[in-house]
Amino acid sequence: QVQLIESGGGSVQAGGSLRLSCAASGGTFSNYHMGWFRQAPGKEREFVAAIARGGTLRSYEDSVKGRFTISRDDAQNTLYLQMNNLKPDDTAVYYCAAGGWSSARSYDYWGQGTQVTVSS
Repeated sequence: QVQLIESGGGSVQAGGSLRLSCAASGGTFSNYHMGWFRQAPGKEREFVAAIARGGTLRSYEDSVKGRFTISRDDAQNTLYLQMNNLKPDDTAVYYCAAGGWSSARSYDYWGQGTQVTVSS
């Protein structure tokens, strides 16, 4: 059983940056593909980025390409999402997840989420 705890959310102005972290415990972190998703009010949860075991493959949703970077530190059992040039449309609760790829249904474990609010 993997437990995931996100941190690093907050409120920023458009153009600003945030780095989200996701601390994992209870499993072998390095064995899992990891991902970030987000959910805005009234919308479905959507894929943001994923990183494969070993970090050799990454995937991004089109609207965040060139602005967001997913990374992992297997020694620290931590997943990161560096978010630059943030836009109001990035406002959402951000979730990390373990065990899948770009589809939310493919993931086995989820964190509780961290709020990101971007003002114009």
